[in-house]
Amino acid sequence: MNHVERFRAVMGFQPVDRLPRWEWAMWWDKTIERWHGEGLPSDLNDTFEIGRHFGLDPYKQFWFYTIGDRGGSSEPPIPGSVTGIDSYREIKPRLYPDASGEIEEMRPWMAKQGKGEAVVWITLEGFFWFPRSLMGIEPHLFSFYDQTELIHAINFDLAEYHIRLLRSVARVGAPVFLTFAEDMSYNHGPMISRTMFDDFLAPYYRKVVPVLRELGIIPIVDSDGDVTRMVPWFESVGIEGFLPLERNAGVDGTKLREMHPRLRIIGHYDKMVMNRGKAAMRAEFERLKPVMAGGGYIPSVDHQTHPGVSLGEYRNYLGLLNEYTAITGQPAG
Repeated sequence: MNHVERFRAVMGFQPVDRLPRWEWAMWWDKTIERWHGEGLPSDLNDTFEIGRHFGLDPYKQFWFYTIGDRGGSSEPPIPGSVTGIDSYREIKPRLYPDASGEIEEMRPWMAKQGKGEAVVWITLEGFFWFPRSLMGIEPHLFSFYDQTELIHAINFDLAEYHIRLLRSVARVGAPVFLTFAEDMSYNHGPMISRTMFDDFLAPYYRKVVPVLRELGIIPIVDSDGDVTRMVPWFESVGIEGFLPLERNAGVDGTKLREMHPRLRIIGHYDKMVMNRGKAAMRAEFERLKPVMAGGGYIPSVDHQTHPGVSLGEYRNYLGLLNEYTAITGQPAG
């Protein structure tokens, strides 16, 4: 199977020759700095090239940022600078930038994807993430009560921008999957209620997700923290998967799979065991083995590998990753 076929098969709960070997969040810059002193070639700094050096599968991400200036003649707005509808309208010309250059950069990668040589994915900013970026954390949370017009205005414009962007991307080719950057949970669950989600986020997901389905792009939400309670919220608007399922935030992938049998999940390997010895790393893979065997799941570190992990320890992790992704794959039928 090639890389694209393998990813689609896993996400479709179909038999595969092996599971993908991929780090969705790669590594902290401080981790790479440490590894340079431990034998990683000093000229390797690009995360994609480092992944290739480690023998990981070629997955190429393109993140489309929403804060920017079309003409490059002025600085982008400072996060937290939006205080009301008037200030939003004032900075709006410096938002929703022309992404034609970034889209053109995708073209050679889409050619690789067409031959099964790489998996291309894109990231868009979500309908919780983006207003928070403009308003700041505390004012954003208060705005669900006292600035509802502003939240709807921002998310309406964001949805329209995403749809235009996706149509433009489609002229180059369709990425295999997409992640919405959201980060709307913490260790004790969602930062907002289901009612707030239904009122302020759901209408805009329902505008964008059908376009993704039309293009054959799998929609996945990227949120740190414990996402368990909000999984059904997102399923109700057509989201098909989640990452990274942080273990130390209390997420239990086995229970989540029982509750949502067709949920696509990525990550969930506890990054905090990676410097505790090979036995601890193996035990973590054993914990995940039933989920891997059930399909719809790709094991990966549940966020960036931290600088407490040595290069030797990471190579031990890679050896185990290769072992377990092989034994939990099923022969393609």
